[in-house]
Amino acid sequence: MSIPLPPGQIERPQFPRFGLGKFARRFPAEPDRIRLQVGGDVERKLNVEALLQALPRIEQQSDFHCVTTWSIIGARWSGWRFADFYRQIVVAEARPLAQAEFVVLRGEDGYCSCLPLEDLLRDDVMLADRLDGHSVGHGLEHGAPLRLIAPAHYGYKNVKHLVAIEFWRDRRAYRFPLPYPTFMDHPRARVAFEERGRLFPGQILRYLYRLIIPLNV
Repeated sequence: MSIPLPPGQIERPQFPRFGLGKFARRFPAEPDRIRLQVGGDVERKLNVEALLQALPRIEQQSDFHCVTTWSIIGARWSGWRFADFYRQIVVAEARPLAQAEFVVLRGEDGYCSCLPLEDLLRDDVMLADRLDGHSVGHGLEHGAPLRLIAPAHYGYKNVKHLVAIEFWRDRRAYRFPLPYPTFMDHPRARVAFEERGRLFPGQILRYLYRLIIPLNV
């Protein structure tokens, strides 16, 4: 028996590269080399590529839901669990300050997003470097060399080409990428609650967002 799609979502047969405007056409300079910095309100800033490779690898199958209403069912991701990364690298080596639980994720393409730490510590959140048996750099479409996968949240929180993760006590270092309006950036963007943005109900935004699919695929 098939599982119903989340509210307002439509299944898509192929997984397109998708991003807000200019970000859809920006790619990393070295798609085969992972470079990841940890910073923010921490005692010690780190480059963590070698430490990341030492973590246990995981594989998972999960759905991917774009805020513009299309969904990919059963994508197979491989990489490292975010909770392992946080506990074994961030806490042990970077030592975040108390209440540094506002997490900013930055991509090499200039895009950034944010999520509460509690959401990132779910068991299904991961730092992925492989999709369906291929490097996510395969064709460069899906976030090489590293991306966030947070299945409970819309795709715009799943930052591609990830190069920096920052742990802050407040929002002072974060701004949703210009020139896009801030109402498009929900603090959590949970798919199950149709948190597509702020100020407007998700049921209304789904019809607005569908109009931009042809411009961004």
